[in-house]
Amino acid sequence: MVPSFRKFVGMVVLVVFVIVYALVAMVIGDMTLQQSSTLIRLAYFAVAGLAWVIPAGAIIWWMERGGKRPT
Repeated sequence: MVPSFRKFVGMVVLVVFVIVYALVAMVIGDMTLQQSSTLIRLAYFAVAGLAWVIPAGAIIWWMERGGKRPT
């Protein structure tokens, strides 16, 4: 795959992933934690707010993996 096309595809996938992930995390948190304490909700949203970094890093790694051509 051409490196510039790989980066474009990765960028689109990353943006869509972050938007979908944020919406799903909000819905799950809102539906399941309505009666929970503030501390539990804070912990859930802190973990959910940081958990997207791992898959995003994998997408960025994939984007950069094929970027360098041998000279």
